Amino acid sequence: MQIGVIGSNSSQCSKDLYDFAYNLGVLLGKKGNTILNGGMQGIMEAVSKGVKDSGNAESLVVGILPFETAQNANGYLDIKIPTGIGYARNSILVLSSDILIALGGGAGTLNEISYAWQYGKKVYCYTGVEGWSKKLAGQNLDSRNDNLLIGFNSLEQIEKLLCQ
Repeated sequence: MQIGVIGSNSSQCSKDLYDFAYNLGVLLGKKGNTILNGGMQGIMEAVSKGVKDSGNAESLVVGILPFETAQNANGYLDIKIPTGIGYARNSILVLSSDILIALGGGAGTLNEISYAWQYGKKVYCYTGVEGWSKKLAGQNLDSRNDNLLIGFNSLEQIEKLLCQ
């Protein structure tokens, strides 16, 4: 499965959120998934590092970068995809993911959740921290879709949700 992980960048990522994202990465990595994210710092770095530390060589981390080069990418990516298209890369990340997991997040995360909604992609929204993931968990953005933004508040809960 290709799982997109979206959320807080380094300016909005507390130590607690970074640690949660790292542990989520370990959990996802042990299952042999391909993890996609924006390739930068904050939760993107934390989840990437967790996947690498999971010890499962079958798990890959793909960073879909907003820049023309991979120079500012985090150091835990297996594949770096510089797009040169800025925030428009959010659409590529969402379309490349089977499902998404949102952790906190500001305007960029809101944009990704909106794309997911428009493309009919399920987003598991972490409710343990402030941000768009908590605000939108269990909500419908409009009448075109229903029940795509599913809240969770622990690693155990997301693990059960991913097995459904």
